[in-house]
Amino acid sequence: ASNPLGAATTTSVLVLAIYLALGRDKKERTPENPLFAKAAAREKRVAVDGVFLKRFSRLFKILFPTLFCAETGYAAMVAASMIARTFCDLWQISNGTSIERAIIARKPELFGKYISRFVMMMLPIALINNLLKYGLWRMSLGFRKRLTNYLYKEYLTGYTYYKVGNLDNRISNADQLLTQDVERFCTSVSDLYSNVSKPLLDIAIYARQLTRAVGPQGPTFMLCYLVVSGALLTRLRRPLGRFTVTEQQLEGHFRFVNSRLITHSEEIAFYNGKDREKMVVESTFQALVRHLSRAMNFRFSVGIVDTIIAKYLATVVGYYVVSRPFLDKNNTRHDNSTHGEIMEDYYRSGRMLLGMATAVGRLVLSGRELNRLAGFTARVTELITVLKDLNNGRYTRTMVTGKPEDNAVPLVPNSGKLITADHVVHFDKVPLVTPNCDVLVKELSFKIESGMNLLVSGPNGCGKSSLFRILGELWPMFGGTLTKPAQQHLFYIPQKPYLALGTLRDQVIYPDTKEQCYAKGTTDKDLLGLLSQVHLQYLVDREGGWDAISDWADVLSGGEKQRVAMARLFYHKPQFAILDECTSAVSVDVEGFMYTHSRTLGITLVTVSHRKTLWQYHEHILQFDGRGGYEFREMTEEEKQSAISMQEAHSAPSHPSMSKKGKK
Repeated sequence: ASNPLGAATTTSVLVLAIYLALGRDKKERTPENPLFAKAAAREKRVAVDGVFLKRFSRLFKILFPTLFCAETGYAAMVAASMIARTFCDLWQISNGTSIERAIIARKPELFGKYISRFVMMMLPIALINNLLKYGLWRMSLGFRKRLTNYLYKEYLTGYTYYKVGNLDNRISNADQLLTQDVERFCTSVSDLYSNVSKPLLDIAIYARQLTRAVGPQGPTFMLCYLVVSGALLTRLRRPLGRFTVTEQQLEGHFRFVNSRLITHSEEIAFYNGKDREKMVVESTFQALVRHLSRAMNFRFSVGIVDTIIAKYLATVVGYYVVSRPFLDKNNTRHDNSTHGEIMEDYYRSGRMLLGMATAVGRLVLSGRELNRLAGFTARVTELITVLKDLNNGRYTRTMVTGKPEDNAVPLVPNSGKLITADHVVHFDKVPLVTPNCDVLVKELSFKIESGMNLLVSGPNGCGKSSLFRILGELWPMFGGTLTKPAQQHLFYIPQKPYLALGTLRDQVIYPDTKEQCYAKGTTDKDLLGLLSQVHLQYLVDREGGWDAISDWADVLSGGEKQRVAMARLFYHKPQFAILDECTSAVSVDVEGFMYTHSRTLGITLVTVSHRKTLWQYHEHILQFDGRGGYEFREMTEEEKQSAISMQEAHSAPSHPSMSKKGKK
């Protein structure tokens, strides 16, 4: 009675697992979290199908750019290692059977003979096994190197690295895609190459050997089982690709929340916002945990089916096939064989057939890795598509759906005309429009040439920053004509300057390298003179020389950062400098000296500042009213004199600190 009970139990568990897998597939299609809903809204299709093959073929051309490349060599080495390993397995089966026969026959001389052969083969077999692993490691590393170089070439073309996070909203957490997802994709490809090629090779070789031993019916039966079981499990595993995509999205969002907490830790501490941030971190993590729990439950259900079909049923089929020549009394194959010969034949055939059954099981189970690969492939190809679109001037973003005005002209990104010319900035009927199609100014027209220093003023949100982003080619033009110098002749200094990773020298010459700096004929003595112009000559001694490396964002005070940025401006000496509240933490007298020196160097200033004391260093003013209007005019003498008087009233002797900075 135990056998029927066991069969009934196995059947019930199998049916239940299939039901749960199919049920969870349908349930998972309902987006329960915002990130999954966003993915569903874009109608992503992640499965092992024609779309996957098209995506993978696109990446395959990157991984193998030519027929004769290093990766092709490693793939060939892995293939040769797999062939050698399969023949080693066959030899071990034959030699192991001979050892067992010698033991059963009680023949010490034969036992010593076959054991000696095994000892001599240990080193070659170990070498082949580890050569296979080494080839897979090198192939995966080569894939990652090629794909990473390709992606960063696209990512760092023009201003794509800015646009991917500020203009286009198809990709979130590009850093995870460029690092973690690429690494997992390349590892998955190399592992799948081994997990598919080796079983296929084993099946081919074992089938050939078994056809000689037990006839063609056995291998044919096993291959039919492979086709049927593979089709069933492929259908059951289809949701694994979607699980992988959503998991990576949630992992990236959780990492973003944590990095954001680190970046803004000081502001959060001042607001005592730890409880609120804790709530955000915990809710993000719980969303990830819920998804991982659903994924684990699904994998558990499918894993039961996988194990039964790919492992145990495959073994049962193998036993059935190998037993037929021995249990069939009408088979005359062993009529004249001794008991030892029959046992040796059974062991040899049985182990080869079980080896083939194991290969069939591995090939069936490789479908799980194939579904995960489909998920990684979808994410990496989406990144490539977005980068290509941005490099070609196309971006996708959620637009404002307000009521259009009568006779309103449709807003078309990149519909403006850009002309490159030295010593002039000319906006001719250029609308100030955000990438989200918010119109700040319908048509902006003004012209300044070198020597015409411009002050830009207006309330928050009126279009000052938008003006600079369009001038810096960060945002697309929605019409009009913009004439401006090439980017290397424009220099932008924000209120919080960017400090690079590197030495003290790198902070002054950024983005130039040390070699480029010296090639221009600039020496460290010249750089010290630049620091003297901004009253920072003491930094070289305080920090330990030009080659000192520190976390400069933490070492320098707010005023020192802004003065380093001005020294950087003096080093590059562009035609136009865009100064966006860049001296707000500097004393009035030092600020005045730096503005005067900029004009002496022939740098035309385009300044945003609320300080009236800076008006005297400009001849023109562009004033926005915050309601879509603006005024461009020449500054009056009365306004300049008022600024001079205000500066004299606020001026005081400057004594720059020679000590380490304190926290702001």
